[in-house]
Amino acid sequence: MQNANIWHKFDIHWYKVILFSLCLLFFQTQLVKAQQKSFIFNSSGSDNKALSYGFFLAAHNSSLRIKYSDNFLNPNYPGLGNVRAIMPAFSPGFALGFLITARMHDQVNLLFNPKVGFYEYRTELQLFTDDPNAANGIGISTVPLLTEETLIELPLLLKYKSQRFNNTRMFFVGGLNGQFRTKNQEEANEDPVALKGTDVALEMGLGFDMYFQFFKFSPEIRFSHGLMNLYQDGHSDDRLAGAISDIRRKSITLYLNFQ
Repeated sequence: MQNANIWHKFDIHWYKVILFSLCLLFFQTQLVKAQQKSFIFNSSGSDNKALSYGFFLAAHNSSLRIKYSDNFLNPNYPGLGNVRAIMPAFSPGFALGFLITARMHDQVNLLFNPKVGFYEYRTELQLFTDDPNAANGIGISTVPLLTEETLIELPLLLKYKSQRFNNTRMFFVGGLNGQFRTKNQEEANEDPVALKGTDVALEMGLGFDMYFQFFKFSPEIRFSHGLMNLYQDGHSDDRLAGAISDIRRKSITLYLNFQ
């Protein structure tokens, strides 16, 4: 009886081993290519340019910060005996503008974002009224006061970015925003809460740069606090006379930046 030779068995199936090895190599190569195609390092956004440009859309929620005067706490001050409270309320609005970015470093930019903002400032004036149905005969009525403004804004901000990770990077912004109202002061004095026309606001925010094939998209949330007293003494609703000593703007804004 002839003994079986193991090398003969390998020789019989050698073409199958070669074919299997080639198929394995082919599928491994395709897998590597697929992984490379699934992640593409996008160079959009013009991060390496000295100056780059873009635009943004923004939605904000804004209100006034009101500080009562000493007269408001004086029960003998004439005209304020029936005023219970002056309550600002947040109101929505929107803005749009342009992005001008100056590159100072890979992680530091100087931003100039001129924009036009449309604002509504709502204030609720709460008054004591005679109410026979109330336990003590005194009720409370609420009078809504609305002030509308269109502002030209010129924010100058410093932007600090983290190191880029794949197609994203986080950033922080901060700076000052000069604000100028479009309507004149005589017209503004007719508003129920009259405000001065110019202001400077401190702005701080954070967001993410997300790099796509042809553009960079940067959602951002920013907080704004007015630094100047805007109260126009001697005007506004007569029921507010003597009750307010200080009014400042504040807002929270969501920016959608495209560059």
